[in-house]
Amino acid sequence: MTVDSLIRSCCLFLFSFLVSEHILSAPVLVKFNEVEYDITVKIDPVNRTIEGKSLITVRNPRELQLMLGAAYEVTQAEFNDGPLGIGREQVNQAHIWNIPFHFGNQIQFLIRWKGTLAALDTSLDHQQTLGRPVAVSGETGSFLPDGSGWYPRVVGHLARYKINIELPPGQKGLVAGRLVEENESEQGYHASFDFSHPAEGIDLIAGPYVIETQTYQSVNHKPVQLRTYFHPQISNLSKDYLDAVKRYLNLYESWIGAYPYTEFSVVSSPTPTGFGMPTLTYLGIDVLQLPFIRDTSLGHEVLHNWWGNGVYPDYSSGNWSEGLTTFMADYTYKEQESSEAAREMRLGWVRDFAALQPGQDAPLTAFTSRMHGGASKVVGYNKAAMFFLMLRDHLGEAVFQRSIQGLWRVQRFRITSWQELQKIFEMISGQNLQLFFSQWLERTDAPAIMISEVKNIATDSGYELSITLKQSGPVYQLRVPVAIESPQGTTTHILDLQQEQQLFKLKLADKPSAVSLDPDLHLFRQLAPGEAPPILREAMINAATRTVLLSSDSGIRKIAGTLASKLQDRKPQIIARDESLSTAPVLIIGLDSEVDAWLAAEQLPAKPDEINSKGTAQVWTLARAEGASLTVISAQDTAALEALIRPLPHYGRQSYLAFDGRQVIEKGVWPMQVQKVVIK
Repeated sequence: MTVDSLIRSCCLFLFSFLVSEHILSAPVLVKFNEVEYDITVKIDPVNRTIEGKSLITVRNPRELQLMLGAAYEVTQAEFNDGPLGIGREQVNQAHIWNIPFHFGNQIQFLIRWKGTLAALDTSLDHQQTLGRPVAVSGETGSFLPDGSGWYPRVVGHLARYKINIELPPGQKGLVAGRLVEENESEQGYHASFDFSHPAEGIDLIAGPYVIETQTYQSVNHKPVQLRTYFHPQISNLSKDYLDAVKRYLNLYESWIGAYPYTEFSVVSSPTPTGFGMPTLTYLGIDVLQLPFIRDTSLGHEVLHNWWGNGVYPDYSSGNWSEGLTTFMADYTYKEQESSEAAREMRLGWVRDFAALQPGQDAPLTAFTSRMHGGASKVVGYNKAAMFFLMLRDHLGEAVFQRSIQGLWRVQRFRITSWQELQKIFEMISGQNLQLFFSQWLERTDAPAIMISEVKNIATDSGYELSITLKQSGPVYQLRVPVAIESPQGTTTHILDLQQEQQLFKLKLADKPSAVSLDPDLHLFRQLAPGEAPPILREAMINAATRTVLLSSDSGIRKIAGTLASKLQDRKPQIIARDESLSTAPVLIIGLDSEVDAWLAAEQLPAKPDEINSKGTAQVWTLARAEGASLTVISAQDTAALEALIRPLPHYGRQSYLAFDGRQVIEKGVWPMQVQKVVIK
């Protein structure tokens, strides 16, 4: 045994002992600027007013900055019983207080503020809500996101907090944390919450809620209060959601470790939101009524209480939590469903990546959160999830699972970087993973791999199969799955590709008939030309997409233009119907007769059999020999075309769809053409 391996083995033993004995399980906080908030806030949703009082305590203080949003007026500001000032000179400025280095063990600030909240706008879609961190209020709901600056905060520091919420009769509210006290009377509603762990921020939610409660017994035998805060029209869904939450808590406690909080709530929103915070998730009313949400998105949000809201990503070095959550939630559910469903999701990941254009890709270390448009999701969710899939394949399932449990026990309630994840996986696996992590986290591309040559020679003992693989440079260190078919069946071999071109020789007992490169898509890579089926996302995220509006009717053109704008999330580049098609993706929109005539004139295939004559509108993609794909939208009338505006942007991964009004009645992806060499 080498000195290096001996040291690694000793470290592994020590690390495993510490984790198993829970010695490293307690959170370790920064030894300065330890922050606590004690906030009382009163909200009137009818008049959209807010009044607040905050006592901010900073222990072991050093230089720091306080901030409150520009929308509010400061009525009192004190600093250790002395005046602090209002923190701004002009009305439209944020309140900012720069506090120099302070000698002493503790410093306190008392700030009172008030203001008018923005009006709730229920017409916004999810993307608009996501990109608009504004505190809003109305009778059907109030949402004060942390990013809106609705409370005075110490900038750049985690904080514990206590919050008292006061609302008028008929309204109920909450923040992340433990419900300490709750009462309701003719004078109004009052609730107190306590969050004893260092948190990244505070989001406040209120609405005309009906509350239902159940109790879950956690793996450490402690009760967890489960609640739904639902609008009256969907309160009948409470039991099903609470039962589903119990299933997810049981799954992830057995996989990762005990649920870290004392409660979890599912809260309905009047807008189409989908947010996860510690101890709760905030989902739109329409979203909650979708029958599949309990089996998909809900579990994703529950899992965020471990990854993202239990172990905090270090955004300065990249957000790993969305990828790990996607892998352990969305992808796990597909694996539980069937191997075919899991492969379809993997195909979606690499197919989405193939739709990115130069400049849209980014290294995983640069991803912080899902931004406007779909490119950031392709990287931060899909590519990152595939990273963890490849890491599991590399380490083996048992070691991967122990590493996940170690990550949770060591890093919970700590800010954690990709590098710290790497160290934990290295310590538990006993392997040096520097190259694996660096090539997948720091590069902006993906390897392009192909089978360049296959030779088969009969020998006295069987057959010798020679396979030459090529990859694009600069080279990756890859474990490439290769499937070898024979009359006796198919076997998979893992080839360690470390050069731009490399020859591999395999001794086989049975005569091979074909060789396929990574047919099950366990490797994140560039799909070869013709290997990737065309999907809608190509036209949606490519900034060079050209749009053709076939109708000459001004009313239809206006609706078609709006649809193109929503689909591409930007102003479309419209070209004339008789203009030559560019090599960029092209989007065609028109009524049935117009589309049929245009396809015939361009000598393109007619509407595919899979969706022909189905529903009120059809959407499909066509691969082109020259250039990117063609996306066609055909509707029977104006109403059918207009009905696509809201739902169609959510189906970017599909190759074809049929709609009956807003309802999808048929969908699918064209078959993938696997890289295969037939041996004669």
